[in-house]
Amino acid sequence: MRYWHIEGYESLTKIYDRKVKIGHFSEKQLQSLLMTLTAKAGLSFDEIVGAYASKRSKISNNLLFIQRDLYPVISCGDNPHFIARVVDINE
Repeated sequence: MRYWHIEGYESLTKIYDRKVKIGHFSEKQLQSLLMTLTAKAGLSFDEIVGAYASKRSKISNNLLFIQRDLYPVISCGDNPHFIARVVDINE
């Protein structure tokens, strides 16, 4: 069975670890989830507002930028940061 393995880190310390069946989230939903977890784990309200602001505005930042590595690995944030990857687990 395939799962999304979601992990969160602050520096090198793991702050979150969960596996959920792959069918529970579309890729778009998973990206939103990673952004929410990153914001909750360590951003101020102003940093969150800046992350959603238009890219050309003065308050814009990249703190909730979604990065895709080799599929299926998706990540968000610097510190803290969250990573989701597809794993196969035999039940």
